[in-house]
Amino acid sequence: MSRTKVPPVACIGEPRLTAGFAEFGRLDLVAHEMVHGPIGPMEPANLLRLAESIQLKGKGGAGFPFFRKIKAVLESCERQDLPAVVVVNASEGEPASWKDKVLLTRAPHLILDGAALAAYALDADEIVLCVADDLIGRDSLTEALAERRMPVETSIVTVPHRFISGEGGALVNGINGLPHIPPGTKKRSSDSGVRNLPTLLSNAETYAQVAIAARLGPYEYAALGTDDEPGTVLLTVTGAAERPAVVECAAGTPLREILDLCEVPDGPGILLGGYHGCWITPEAADRAEVSRKSLTMVGGTLGAGIILPLGRDTCPLGEAAQVVRYLAGESAGQCGPCKRGLPDLARAVDLAVSGSAPVEVVRAAAGDVKGRGACSHPDGTSRFALSAMEVFAEDLRLHTTGEGCGKRVKGVMGLPGAPDANPQKLTLDWSRCDGHGLCAHVVPDFIRLDHNGYPAFPATPVPTWLKEGAMKAVKVCPELALRLVDAK
Repeated sequence: MSRTKVPPVACIGEPRLTAGFAEFGRLDLVAHEMVHGPIGPMEPANLLRLAESIQLKGKGGAGFPFFRKIKAVLESCERQDLPAVVVVNASEGEPASWKDKVLLTRAPHLILDGAALAAYALDADEIVLCVADDLIGRDSLTEALAERRMPVETSIVTVPHRFISGEGGALVNGINGLPHIPPGTKKRSSDSGVRNLPTLLSNAETYAQVAIAARLGPYEYAALGTDDEPGTVLLTVTGAAERPAVVECAAGTPLREILDLCEVPDGPGILLGGYHGCWITPEAADRAEVSRKSLTMVGGTLGAGIILPLGRDTCPLGEAAQVVRYLAGESAGQCGPCKRGLPDLARAVDLAVSGSAPVEVVRAAAGDVKGRGACSHPDGTSRFALSAMEVFAEDLRLHTTGEGCGKRVKGVMGLPGAPDANPQKLTLDWSRCDGHGLCAHVVPDFIRLDHNGYPAFPATPVPTWLKEGAMKAVKVCPELALRLVDAK
């Protein structure tokens, strides 16, 4: 899916976040108030009570209870005698996610309503709206701000469109004018965030849900959803879906109903939660409902609401390997376990997929990075890789023969850039190679040196985002031993 085109929107049951889309397309302030009605400010105790009673959890992936975030900021403001800052994370660095872009482009006032409610309750002195530098939704947000008065100074900050950009610490660093990467040590933004002030930081959909709940009240809000997870959720369904869409549905909706709506064909597995999520089998999908509890029970995760099925016409292990290589390249490069460990994990996955190493090599590499580093990027990447090895175990058995599954890697995982129309792989003329090692310095994410100092690299196609580096590596080889050849 192109980053310049927001996918269509669908709804199962009563629309809330997507109400009015069919009639108005994008809701300006007049249409927004016509559809959703007016909204007034809330005192801190009332907002806390509302967030707790509807059991609202963050919609960005981690699922942290929203009322606990508000409470922590309130207590920090009182303890330090400082004002608060409200930050809306609409950066959506996960390439497979589109739900926040849909809200930005079609329902921006819901996001602004939620941020305004939080700012009033916290007596904040600033609201910061963070969008990615692909600029999808920025114009819509700017227009929405021009249509209304916000309770405090409100600004839009553009952040790099990278996978780690939405990490809380990276977001705060970027707003503060520092490098947009997670801090080396974990810090609580509720104590010290933007301008070292107590900061409430949450996802765009979370604020939109606050605006819906404030209008409906806790009882009507809970008329949809489950006892543990009231309300609706937004899901991004792409991959092999014939009708990719952002879908709003009540929590507890059967997952199979979502897959059928988006015309998902039979396939080997479905990724839930995005690139830091988990794979499940089609059989598990038939038993699952769209809720954190149900998806966890079948081995998946809700995460940021991403559902990415694979068809039978692509190699699932090859698709997974591409994502692991991408995630390794998205490291901030400041922590050893991530900077060095994730490329090692990517190489281990490539070796297993090419039949050159057993799956134990992947497990060992994943174990070296889990629970280490300044953020959750190593944990999420290792979880994704291990899940692929488990769910696609039969495909892995075929790959261990060295012949593979016989399917091409079509590139359906939504990685940045179009699928490679001309896949190529590296080959080495051993009679020429003298082990100069220059190639590994040019493209270390794909080529490493073995214990004898000679280049080692996967037999799989070079990812599109590393192909330029691979071409340079071929050019710098003094013995002309390294070559790029057709991988079809």
